[in-house]
Amino acid sequence: MQHKSHITLSFVVPAFNMEVYLGRCVDPLLMAKDSSDIEIIVIDDGSSDGTAAIADGYARRIPSVIRVLHQSNKGHGGAVNAGVALARGQYVKVVDADDWVSPGSLERVMAVLRSECGRSEPVDLLVTDYVYDKVGRRHKHIVCFDRVMKSDTRLGWDDLGRFGLSQYLIMHSIFFRTEVLRRARLRLPEHTFYVDFIYAYEPLPYVKTLMYVDTPFYHYFIGREGQSVQTNAMIARTDQLVRVNHAMTLDTPEPDSVPDGLYHYMIHFLSITSVVTSVFLILSRRPVNYMIKDGLWRDIDMMSPRIGHDVRRTLASRAINLPGRGGRFIIRYGYRVADRLVGFN
Repeated sequence: MQHKSHITLSFVVPAFNMEVYLGRCVDPLLMAKDSSDIEIIVIDDGSSDGTAAIADGYARRIPSVIRVLHQSNKGHGGAVNAGVALARGQYVKVVDADDWVSPGSLERVMAVLRSECGRSEPVDLLVTDYVYDKVGRRHKHIVCFDRVMKSDTRLGWDDLGRFGLSQYLIMHSIFFRTEVLRRARLRLPEHTFYVDFIYAYEPLPYVKTLMYVDTPFYHYFIGREGQSVQTNAMIARTDQLVRVNHAMTLDTPEPDSVPDGLYHYMIHFLSITSVVTSVFLILSRRPVNYMIKDGLWRDIDMMSPRIGHDVRRTLASRAINLPGRGGRFIIRYGYRVADRLVGFN
């Protein structure tokens, strides 16, 4: 599809049975003072409730901004793939239909993106802060990157500081330049949960420049019934976590092929996802999953001894591989403490 340069930002909204939440997601996206260079693409991923009718209602009322694609169910990855393929903006932002954005942050981000679109070489990646907005929690944990990146400044990977344990550029924090995703030929697995990790990882070697805007743009809604990141759901889907982790391992570049800063960040992110996968394998309390967990780490070593060495030497990786029953007890206890503090599940 031919690129329309006058559209600055395409919001892709994957929606499966989201009739309760879709309005809360879409309405803030329409609060920009100027929406003439914004498009919202709602992907109705085979919903069986009122999602399709709600989305079509928005498209009828505001056809200049909102488009809707109805497709048979392909899962989150298939919905994102469809939205990115339709995107006409110079930048793409995925907003899940049960999440929402801050209207005040939207104005600030749009000002930056419009400025970048006017440059001969616009930044490839824009980063913002995001909020864990958990049901029933008064204090909302905000993931900030102000100690890693200088705000409102064009940066290369080697300009970044050190990421903390809870700091990584997940889908909620990033805006890709659309051309980057197309150069990367990003194609997420269909009918697979947790592919947002792949979305935020695989295209990174194609990113040369980035910029951070220190505003809590994205509200990540946690705690609704049936959510894929609920603890029990993640334990039940450890096979999919392993599948995603394997895909990320294959996407990890050797250190001499990319800037040092990018390699160190990707090792950090791969370490975090490997640890997360290992945690849920341990939480399952199934001996077969303990073996799968050990195999996951062996696979990283076998793919690349250097990458395996660098991933294993992070503090989180060393902790997750504490041996025996005592090590697993420490992991379970640490998970409970972390979840109480942050509220990420």
